[in-house]
Amino acid sequence: MRHFLNTTFKGTAFLLILALVIFNNSCTSSPENADKEEWISLFDGTGIDDWTPKFAGYELGVNYNNTFVFKDSLLSVRYMKQDTFSGNFGHLYHKEKFSYYRLRAKYRFVGEQMTGGPGWAFRNNGLMLHCQEPATIGLEQDFPISLELQLLGGDGTNPRTNANLCTPGTNVVKGDTLFTPHCVSSVSDTYHGDQWVEVEALVLGDSLIQHILEDKVVMEFRNPTIGGGSISGYKESAYQEGAPLKEGYISIQAETHPIDFKSIELLNLCGCMDKKAKNYKSYYIKDDKESCIY
Repeated sequence: MRHFLNTTFKGTAFLLILALVIFNNSCTSSPENADKEEWISLFDGTGIDDWTPKFAGYELGVNYNNTFVFKDSLLSVRYMKQDTFSGNFGHLYHKEKFSYYRLRAKYRFVGEQMTGGPGWAFRNNGLMLHCQEPATIGLEQDFPISLELQLLGGDGTNPRTNANLCTPGTNVVKGDTLFTPHCVSSVSDTYHGDQWVEVEALVLGDSLIQHILEDKVVMEFRNPTIGGGSISGYKESAYQEGAPLKEGYISIQAETHPIDFKSIELLNLCGCMDKKAKNYKSYYIKDDKESCIY
């Protein structure tokens, strides 16, 4: 009997230890899909309900002359033939705010520029990063306080760099120098015609921003802050000069030239960095402990 009890006890103890080992491993090992990138579709060809327009001179939510269009699975900027530019620059804002992320967009310029559009706006649009809260934009404000990943198309003949940087209401540091002019050219090639182009941005709060074309970094800067001018009509309460830009909204522009977007997608780099959590991702850079799920 004693031998039987000892054998039974030893067997039970072994099973308990085995269960504890399995439990501990399940708690400490990373999820199987921790390396799988989970891109978010900001625009995936199914609609633009998650986006809100704002045009200079019009209230937030007014799509002036139906300039932003969803048709044929594309997000487009279009102008009616009878339209003549009168300073009504527009922007279309996504509903969410982000800080650390990768952004990818596929776009093409098409057609003719709106009558009266400024020369510099020919085949010109932008992905506006770290935008101010749309509700804080002044009624007559022309551009949001933001960092513009400038999209430029060529004229078929002359060189014209793409994925440049413009800084409406902002300053940045390039290299070791505070950069205060409004725009600076990238080191990209020229993209002529109506070809589809894929552009990417790497945004790490206020520590590093890169513009990328064909897997090549063509623009890099850091430490963006509010300041520098190059915008008008803003509310003084929103223009906090010297404040760091660590996060914000994403918008696209209506700057007088038609454009199509096939897709706009984002990989959030901010999330749960606890390997014990079910939603841990190995590619996260900024920790968000409150988002962890166990």
